[in-house]
Amino acid sequence: MSGWNRISFNIRKGRASSNNVEIDMASSAWRSETNGKLHARRIDSDTDDDLIDMTSFTNNTGVYHDDSEDDPLLGNHTFQAIATERRGKSGTAVTSHLLEALDSSEAGMDDIGTYDDFHTIDWLREMSRNRLRHRQILYGKKESFFKTIKSLHDAWSGWLVVLLVGLAAGTCAGIIDIVTKWLTDIKLGVCTFAFYLNKESCCWMSESKNSLTDNCTQWKTWSEIFGMTESNTSSTYVLNYFVYILMAILFSALAALLVKVFAPYACGSGIPEVKTILSGFIIRGYLGKWTLLIKSMTAPLAVASNLSLGKEGPLVHIAACCGNVFGHLFPKYAKNEAKKREVLSAAAAAGVSVAFGAPVGGVLFSLEEVSYYFPMKTLWRSFFCALTAAFILRSINPFGTSHLVMFYVTYNRPWFLFELIPFSLLGVLGGLYGAAFIHANLAWCRFRKTSKLGKIPILEVIAVTFITAAASYPNPYTRIDASSMIAGLFKECGHVIETNLCDYKASNKNGSAIFSSERDLPNGDIGAGLQTAVWQLVIALILKSVITVFTFGLKVPTGLFIPSMAVGAIMGRLIGIGIKQLVFTYPDCFLWKNSCHGASSCVTPGLYAMVGAAATLGGVTRMTVSLVVIMFELTGGLQYIVPLMAAAMFSKWTGDAFGHEGIYDGHIRLNGYPFLDNKEEFTHTTLATDVMRPRRGDPPLRVVTKDGMTVEDLEMLVRSTNYNGFPVITSHDSQRLVGYLYRRDLIFALENARLHNENVLSNSKVYFSLHAPPSVSSSNEPSPVRLFNIVDLSPITITDHTPMEIVVEIFSKLGIRQALVTHNGTRKNKWECRLLGIITKKDVLRHIAQLNQQDPDSIMFN
Repeated sequence: MSGWNRISFNIRKGRASSNNVEIDMASSAWRSETNGKLHARRIDSDTDDDLIDMTSFTNNTGVYHDDSEDDPLLGNHTFQAIATERRGKSGTAVTSHLLEALDSSEAGMDDIGTYDDFHTIDWLREMSRNRLRHRQILYGKKESFFKTIKSLHDAWSGWLVVLLVGLAAGTCAGIIDIVTKWLTDIKLGVCTFAFYLNKESCCWMSESKNSLTDNCTQWKTWSEIFGMTESNTSSTYVLNYFVYILMAILFSALAALLVKVFAPYACGSGIPEVKTILSGFIIRGYLGKWTLLIKSMTAPLAVASNLSLGKEGPLVHIAACCGNVFGHLFPKYAKNEAKKREVLSAAAAAGVSVAFGAPVGGVLFSLEEVSYYFPMKTLWRSFFCALTAAFILRSINPFGTSHLVMFYVTYNRPWFLFELIPFSLLGVLGGLYGAAFIHANLAWCRFRKTSKLGKIPILEVIAVTFITAAASYPNPYTRIDASSMIAGLFKECGHVIETNLCDYKASNKNGSAIFSSERDLPNGDIGAGLQTAVWQLVIALILKSVITVFTFGLKVPTGLFIPSMAVGAIMGRLIGIGIKQLVFTYPDCFLWKNSCHGASSCVTPGLYAMVGAAATLGGVTRMTVSLVVIMFELTGGLQYIVPLMAAAMFSKWTGDAFGHEGIYDGHIRLNGYPFLDNKEEFTHTTLATDVMRPRRGDPPLRVVTKDGMTVEDLEMLVRSTNYNGFPVITSHDSQRLVGYLYRRDLIFALENARLHNENVLSNSKVYFSLHAPPSVSSSNEPSPVRLFNIVDLSPITITDHTPMEIVVEIFSKLGIRQALVTHNGTRKNKWECRLLGIITKKDVLRHIAQLNQQDPDSIMFN
């Protein structure tokens, strides 16, 4: 059959005659047979789903299996026993692939191919294993009805798991929103007839129909609860002030305590770690059940403490936890780290979907910001997951407005061409703020890690909470939660003055009324109330900008979206007020003379707040496309997409002028995670020989020879080193490369060889080749061990003169963990490919850090 190789496994049962079972293998393998010798060449296949390349066999099972020469990994007795269990009633073997034997072994061989904590996965190996699993299911469904049902379950399990993740993420978000709103309001008062209601729900359900004013008789402040009926006395103010600070400290301290005791991974935003995990890094427990539970409990507490943080970032982490938990219910995702990350990418999209009510923006956020591997099927499943989560959140209706978020705008006034100038200015200011914030926050977090402050996280949380609450209460804009403040700044003024932001003098310079129609906005000189509001907003801008630097990174759930948007919304509202006054004061200016007709105002300050929020968020995170989509989904202002795009682009350009690193990338580097951004370009002119190890002065490379080593030699090699794998060579003299041997596979293979064959002793010879001496019949002599089937015969290899820009592309695009460096040349008049060294992902990251004048030792993990 053209394009296919036939592999026969000879399974023996006692003295019975052998049963040959053939397994088709894709011709995408690195193999050709010429004169009985094996040579490496690549034959491309048409599709990934239908073909299995050789790495799926060599990485996990060893494919060049000659039943007369090589023993199974588990030993003959174990392999025969497993084959016996899997025979049908007719006596023919149902399956014979060695990987299934490993998966069903009682000696812990489920761990074959898995990874240790704080290690990076091998994407090629995981995808090859998945193709092998898929091929086995396709063959199996022809044998029985049960296996046909199993294949159908495997086909739709991907959609089922993202459905469950969407349901869970939407439910968690709805509950968190409701609890957060109640805890935030309870610092200011309590509902007398139902303590579990927030202020808005209390007033809406009571006899008082005006729930937006302070005339709600059923909502009592704490001073009124304690019998102080006069609202303007200093004692009333002091009591409310004291309760506000006390409850804020209580909430934050409880959150910090729960995090420290039960789930230390529940602190922070979670997006840097989720981004690193999606790139292939293993952090055991970071997406576990305890982290999910504790972060869901502490996120409302942290937000209600009035710290300068939000719950939107933690919602991405919570959704990823849901994806990990439900992924473990399906072996397709539980046993394959690469497939599991497809579910986590969809979960991240659902997290942003419920955080901002932006399903499409969530998918784009997952694609642009956090995902490392994002195939087309993951795109559709992410969309479905985000849609499901948004539907559940809309059904819960946590804000009581039939909208998914609090920031929905109702005005639709047009913007004019001259406003692109202030919109671009807002983008520049947002980029400058983002660059300054990233630099300051990373410096503070670095100081926290290296000082005694990092040893007292709960006290630090209490101190920051006290300062924040004490400084926030006197200002009405910082006294409320940041989401409510942003919603107020996004709103536009009507003819009825509801807040100080709308306090304009109701006459123009000639003393005539300024409202020419019902759609006209109030216009005129700034009134006393607006002057007060401007000063309060300036103070709030300074407070939010400074305190957020010290808040992000505390040992509580700390989101950064809402604080960044709050700073930008304040900045934008102030600039919008200023532009509006310029238009009113100089109506004949050529910039807006033809746009603004009559005495009415053509400037919408709420739009400037919206654009400013997008600008600062883009400056901090360096998001572009997903940011714009999130903002117009968040506000419903689709017609304002061009101002949002302009602000996002200018923010990106300005921020990149001071460094291309966003806040999440900065924290990844600060924590030393091995994240290799596949979107970055490597422009330096170095070679692989400059990066590979061993270097001059280093100890020689630890290798395994294909013949001649004993079990004791290999066990000593494993105990004396902590490398993830070892190159296999023909001999120390020739240094000719045979393949690569993974550490975990070697450990399990040696353990099972001793367990299932009592003649395997410390001095037993181990052979990693096809041709090995036959097993001895005498019980007094040690039996040889044949482990050719765990050797990866097609490791990624590069020459010593390969440019590093190509090496970086190989590591980032293929997701490999290591590449072997060889030298092609003649030796004793023979052309040979000699092994020189190895380059790991950690070596590449350290080299990039060194070229960027950063500390290479900051890359702490493998």
